[in-house]
Amino acid sequence: MIVTFRRLLVWVSLALAGGMEPAAAQPVRTTYAVQGDCHGWPATTVGMVSGMCLGLVWQRTGDSGPRMPRTLYEMDDGDWLVADLGSWDAGRGAIWRLSARGAQARWTRLVANLSMPHTIARGPDGRIYVAEMSRIFAFDPDDPHEGGTVIADLPDNRLHENRHPLSAFVFQADGSMLVNVGAPSDTCLDTRGRPNRDAQRQCAERAEQAMVRRYAYLGPDAAGLGRWSPDWTPFATGLRNSVAMAVHPSGSVWQAENSVDLNDPARPYDEINRLEAGRDYGWPYCTDMGTALPGWPAAVTGCGRRTSPTSLLPPHSAPLAMLFYDGAMFPELRGRMLISWHGYRRAGGRIMAVDTTADGAPVTATRAHYAIYPRGSMAYPADAPAPQGRLLTPRWGSVQGQHPMGAPVGMAVARDGSIWVAEDRNGAVLRIARF
Repeated sequence: MIVTFRRLLVWVSLALAGGMEPAAAQPVRTTYAVQGDCHGWPATTVGMVSGMCLGLVWQRTGDSGPRMPRTLYEMDDGDWLVADLGSWDAGRGAIWRLSARGAQARWTRLVANLSMPHTIARGPDGRIYVAEMSRIFAFDPDDPHEGGTVIADLPDNRLHENRHPLSAFVFQADGSMLVNVGAPSDTCLDTRGRPNRDAQRQCAERAEQAMVRRYAYLGPDAAGLGRWSPDWTPFATGLRNSVAMAVHPSGSVWQAENSVDLNDPARPYDEINRLEAGRDYGWPYCTDMGTALPGWPAAVTGCGRRTSPTSLLPPHSAPLAMLFYDGAMFPELRGRMLISWHGYRRAGGRIMAVDTTADGAPVTATRAHYAIYPRGSMAYPADAPAPQGRLLTPRWGSVQGQHPMGAPVGMAVARDGSIWVAEDRNGAVLRIARF
């Protein structure tokens, strides 16, 4: 892809002028209007792909329930665990239990005073694990005081000091844990707005951050509880923000990258990457399919030596969750890669089902377009790979008196095959079902 140096300088100057997205800003919440039935739940008026509807399980209107629901996990009894970020300040997060029966939602707060909790997942030992900002801990929903820290000393990336504070993780088939450690800044600039270089003139922030770490699984202890090595190895580096990760049944590891946060609405593109051990994916030197950002010497930037994305995603779409659908309700989606786009700009507020190959790779095409709000589309770079598939939520833009622009984060496939969605900006839990 060819991008002029003049345009790249515009990107950087906008960033230096403070033109980056205010990630901590929380707009006023808007209520979802409901009309009719969506497979047993009140149907929102959000425009969905043919044959699907978006049901409203719950939306916060008072003091009950999570402030900022981010991820969900269905338990064996049909209740749900929900991670509540609380706010972008430490100590205000929580884990809640949601009992949702007969279009009624009841909340029980299980653990409070957490710092930006995010991922909830079941481990190889059958226990529940939760990622907090600086640690991963075991958790028993029936006895919340049981458990303990299993991964400690993750970087304490406060958002107001840095940029990417959330921990996230996935389990590999052998039980090893792949853990996101986000970049502590947007483009590795110092307080004067210049590249933050180390003695080798490389980004000084890359040594232990902006990567996915691997913690080896040591197997169960005498009580059958999982153990992980306290030491880690870099699995994949040069990654700005890897909260959206998924392991395909074939064993391949996939990540959706939130690219650098510059003010040009058409650049840079977000990404889908196949993560492989030892690969470097370019942050903060390269964007898109290999465009070098100015300010770094060519010997350091070396975009040709770094791993390019498997596919681009729309600019500023902000992918925050990824999974491979395996439910029964939507046979046409089985094996597809679902990605939530949380971004509040014109390409965000959507959930896409990406067509995939047998090993989970996105099916791509060139000369493709992506949809924008309020209507229309924009072209991807003509020679760049773009994901093929369909938008499940093609009309989730803001409609006065009907619904807000969507801000989907976590997704989970329920036992009945419906797709549950946590929407943090408007404090809602939603459910995609057959219409």
